[in-house]
Amino acid sequence: MQLTIDQLAVRRGSRLVIDDLSFSAKAGQALLLTGPNGAGKTTLLRTIVGFIAHERGTISLEGGDDEREIGEQSHYVGHANGIKSGLSVSENLTFWAEYLAPDAARTEQRDRIFEALERLNLVSLEDIPAAYLSAGQKRRLGLGRLLVADRPLWLLDEPTVSLDTASVALLAGIVKDHIAGGGLAVAATHIPLGLEDSAELRLGAARAPA
Repeated sequence: MQLTIDQLAVRRGSRLVIDDLSFSAKAGQALLLTGPNGAGKTTLLRTIVGFIAHERGTISLEGGDDEREIGEQSHYVGHANGIKSGLSVSENLTFWAEYLAPDAARTEQRDRIFEALERLNLVSLEDIPAAYLSAGQKRRLGLGRLLVADRPLWLLDEPTVSLDTASVALLAGIVKDHIAGGGLAVAATHIPLGLEDSAELRLGAARAPA
């Protein structure tokens, strides 16, 4: 599987945020998007997943499911955590499991939810309403959707926001497992994620694909 961007241009209002951008990223790889605020990292991720229309250029996922849009084959984690405050931790994960993988067997859903609780250190909080969680706990809960349903492409926008050092390490381990299993991750970040052999694409005036 390979994500290929060719001569992409994206306009937001009157500003051409991304212009003539081309790169590719292969399965088994993490691609880190870096650059100053306003360089277009969020815009690029939201364009890949299909939330923003591009002005010209192409976006393709070679080796993916030709009958499904790229967004349907992706996990997108943005700045918002995507959790419901009135639901408990486990209820939030159950919602995502049922929404993202409605055809999965109940036993598989339960196993994946428990795995997410364990890997993100949320087991002791599973019955707590999300409204009572700390900012870091809410972020970990939001990242739980990565584990409750399979998606080959992960698009992560500043995934470490509100996470402490230990939680950043947990996330790095989850991403490593995903790419080791043949998945692909593209992450916008301002800090190192601890992912060895990752590639870097710097956006902005000094853009230089690595």
